[in-house]
Amino acid sequence: MKIISWNINSLRLRLPLLKKFIDNYRPDIICLQEIKVSNDDFPLAEVRDLGFDFIEFDGEKSYNGVAIFSKYPISKIEKIDILNYGHKRHIFAQIKTPIGEINLHNFYVPAGGDIPDVALNNKFDHKLKFVDWMSEYFLKNSQPKTIILGDFNIAPKPQDVWSHKQLLKVVSHTPIEVEKLEKLQKSLNFVDTHRFLAGEDLKLYSWWSYRAKDPLQSDRGRRLDHIWITQDLKSALKDAKIYRDFRLEKAPSDHVPIEISI
Repeated sequence: MKIISWNINSLRLRLPLLKKFIDNYRPDIICLQEIKVSNDDFPLAEVRDLGFDFIEFDGEKSYNGVAIFSKYPISKIEKIDILNYGHKRHIFAQIKTPIGEINLHNFYVPAGGDIPDVALNNKFDHKLKFVDWMSEYFLKNSQPKTIILGDFNIAPKPQDVWSHKQLLKVVSHTPIEVEKLEKLQKSLNFVDTHRFLAGEDLKLYSWWSYRAKDPLQSDRGRRLDHIWITQDLKSALKDAKIYRDFRLEKAPSDHVPIEISI
C-alpha cells in the first residue's frame, strides 16, 4: 500500500502533473496540501477520473486547503479549525485498508513568515502555537495505527537542510521550531519514516525554492514534508521515497511528492 503526501501548491493548476504521477506510480492514498481551491470549485469529477472513489477535502480560495484521496473506504472524517484562525489546514480520515483500519491526519502547518521572532512576527507565533496544539492533541488523543503527514514547514535535522549553519536563523530550521517538532514526535513516539529508513547521515530534501534556476543541481533544499507513523506500524514499513525529479517538471510545485509503502 502506497501513501503519498504532496504540497501541490494549487490542485487545479497541477492536475496534469498529479495525473502523470498517479499514472506512473499508482498510489493507494494521496494527501495533498495547499490545494488552493474553495469547496464549491473543487474538481471532484476530475479527481474521480484519476481512480479514487473516496475523496475528502477542505479548501479555501487561493490559500491553504487539504485533501485526501483513497482507493479504500473512509469511515470517519474530521476537519479541525486549529486555533480558530478560519484556515483549512487539517483533515482526518479513518480508512479501512488491507492492514486494518488506519487513522490518518493530514496537516498543512503555517509557514511562519520571514522573521523568527514572535514579538515582531505574528505568523511565526501562529506557527509555534500550531505545532504546540498538535503535540497537545496527540497526547490527549492516542489511537492505534496512526499516521500523521503533510507539509510541516520544519526541517528538523542538520541533514534535512543544505546548510545547517547558514539556516539556523532562517524560519523552518530555527532551534525553537526544531524543539517544538521534536516535542510533537515524542507525543506518540512517532517514527519519522524517511529519516528512520535513510539513517542520520543522508541528505534528504522535499522542497526547493522557486528562486533556484537549477534546483536539483544547486540542491539547496529542505525537508519540510513528513510522514510519521506510530510504533504499531513500524514493522509494516517497507520503503520511503522522495520523488525529487518532479521538481523539474513543467510548472512544478516547489514541493515534491513523498511516499511510504506499508
